Amino acid sequence: MQYMSTRGNVSGVGFIDAFLMGLATDGGLLVPQQIPTVSAETLKAWSKLSYQELTLAILDLYTNNEIPADDLKKLVADSYSTFRHPEVTPVTKLKDKLYLLELFHGPTFAFKDIALQFMGQLYTYVARTRNLKINILGATSGDTGASSIEGVRGKEGINICILHPHGKVSKVQELQMTTVTEDNVLNLSVHGNFDDCQRIIKDLFADLDFKSKNNLCAINSINIVRIIAQTVYYFYAYFRVQEQEAGGAEQVSFSVPSGNFGDIFAGYLAKRMGLPVDRLIVATNANNILERFVDTGVYKPDNFRMTHSPSMDIQVASNFERYLYYVLGEDTAAIETLMNAFRSEGNLSVNEETLAKVRSEFGAYGVDNDECLDTIKRFESANGYILDPHSACGVAAAEQRGTGGVIVSLATAHPAKFDEAVQLTGIKQTFPAQIEALFNKPQSFKIVAGETSIIASELVEFFGSRG
Repeated sequence: MQYMSTRGNVSGVGFIDAFLMGLATDGGLLVPQQIPTVSAETLKAWSKLSYQELTLAILDLYTNNEIPADDLKKLVADSYSTFRHPEVTPVTKLKDKLYLLELFHGPTFAFKDIALQFMGQLYTYVARTRNLKINILGATSGDTGASSIEGVRGKEGINICILHPHGKVSKVQELQMTTVTEDNVLNLSVHGNFDDCQRIIKDLFADLDFKSKNNLCAINSINIVRIIAQTVYYFYAYFRVQEQEAGGAEQVSFSVPSGNFGDIFAGYLAKRMGLPVDRLIVATNANNILERFVDTGVYKPDNFRMTHSPSMDIQVASNFERYLYYVLGEDTAAIETLMNAFRSEGNLSVNEETLAKVRSEFGAYGVDNDECLDTIKRFESANGYILDPHSACGVAAAEQRGTGGVIVSLATAHPAKFDEAVQLTGIKQTFPAQIEALFNKPQSFKIVAGETSIIASELVEFFGSRG
């Protein structure tokens, strides 16, 4: 297995080098040169595996044997040793044919932990075995930052800087990032929104001289390893539903709260690998660029809106390029033309034939603030289950765009991370002890302007001071 860029000017990259590269050097995103496929017999064998064993089986298809088996087994074991549930990502039934995949049992109570705890362990391993100094740079709409920091805080040979939009993440998300005391962590609170933070990240990674001089590595979902790690829970959820659903289910649909398109792209990759997926439903909020694309074939940012689901307050989905690459028949020249046009003109569009293919694979539904809160109230009243606002968007989209078959909606965060929204429903919740303790800790972050040159100066100073 080797990796290449969606824009065609980078190919033949190994697993660890792809991991370290993050964004391809031609500005594209790395993808497998050939997606591995899984037979029905293999699926049957995998259905009996634990989450950790399943992770190893899937990673084996992508790692080129670059990591010795015993080392990889330890990396996976260490990655999930801090999770609070023995199944890592358990599945619970909400109502007839609607299941919830709980992805919030990791150390920061968000789905990002599942990939980022592994990536943190892998960065530590690579830094040690290759004797490298690694400087991780990432942007977050809330959850990626805390999960990334948790994965590498205090680790030898690794520094991390996370950009988050000032005043546009929940209080718990902010505290999880900014109460970390290890000196290899820098939090920059950026004036602007997440799209501004993400744009700065891409600009800095595209500056190959700056990237090389500062040993930059990516933690965001532009990193293909993060996507691969997220495919695991789609397989795991499918197997658990087969056990719970009377008579099994020939296919399962998934509803995915979506902002940056990474999580749902992992589901698409799992489907391409051979998982029996019927539909993938893109659940958005009022920042619904992805819903509008599925409806019209036009991908164009609109006015930014703050919502009750802030981790989805994103207008430009960085992983969307990966899907375009596949839906356009892996035509790298077409991708380069489209993405250059998007950069210069601020929008792109596909023809009717392509749009029909998109609609055959994806549904989409935008959930406004009122419907989000109503969904939280309905399910708490019906069975005492409190959804966080992002998970509520996923459930609402599942109800609106489901095909009548079995559907799994992804629960991407614990509701305690977004108590501001939950309080609006009149529901009172009890915080886990780990979250409650955050409110008594001092914070450390720096507020900066959303300009690439200013962020670059901050990075040079921070990374340079760390040797």
